[in-house]
Amino acid sequence: MTTNDETVSGPFGPLEGARPSAREAIQDMLDAGLLDDLMGRIDDGDLQLTGDGGFIPEMIKAVLERGLGAELTSHLGYRKGDPAGRVLPNSRNGTTPKTVHSEVGSIPLDIPRDRHSTFEPRLVPKGERQVGGLADMIISLYAGGMTIRDIQAHLARTIGTELSHETISKITDAVLDEVKAWQSRPLDPVYPVIYLDALVVKVRDSHQVRNKAAHIAVGIDLDGVKHVLGIWVQTSEGAKFWAGVLAELRNRGITDTLIVCCDGLTGFPEAIEATWPRAIV
Repeated sequence: MTTNDETVSGPFGPLEGARPSAREAIQDMLDAGLLDDLMGRIDDGDLQLTGDGGFIPEMIKAVLERGLGAELTSHLGYRKGDPAGRVLPNSRNGTTPKTVHSEVGSIPLDIPRDRHSTFEPRLVPKGERQVGGLADMIISLYAGGMTIRDIQAHLARTIGTELSHETISKITDAVLDEVKAWQSRPLDPVYPVIYLDALVVKVRDSHQVRNKAAHIAVGIDLDGVKHVLGIWVQTSEGAKFWAGVLAELRNRGITDTLIVCCDGLTGFPEAIEATWPRAIV
């Protein structure tokens, strides 16, 4: 018997109970000619992979709806069509249409429901309109400098998904809230070493790409672990702005440090000494 990351096999093929790998499933489809037929239909223009009505969205739809049905079965305690369900207090009550969006297109689903309205699906939670990595894709595009209008057009053009301005804004705003919470989080009282520097980065501002200074503070804690204490973006680097950053770091909990590493910007060392008088600059 041999064992690897994909299969468990014996001298006469896979052992009973061993799950076939995705690679084996694909190979079975190739051997049966199913993939050749599928790709031929795609090449002929009879079938598309993504977008509305595409093969992949339809496959995801089938998988999600089957999973939702299994969740409802577990919730009710009996399989669909089982006579035992007639004596139970709760039962199936049809489906509710719902469209979710994914990185391969929009997917219309029929969400099963129960008569007591106690079913809470976990596979596609109530109120959830995105599945897979669509939200991550939107955040990545937004971080890359695309506007909400640009993101709308990009998603519609590439994967056939049309999202409203409000939906995209909610996704990006949720990230901004997390960034604000991270930027204002409490810090340790002492970081033996703190690095302060500014990097020039390109930032989209009012539909134009401009050079701005990203002021970065990195602290090394008592265990020798580096932490990014904060990032502040300003038009240009200046000692006056750094003084405000230092005051914020102190207000967030840093009472002392041993060594502060910085460049020779005029007025910068004096601002550090005013914040942490005993620090070596």
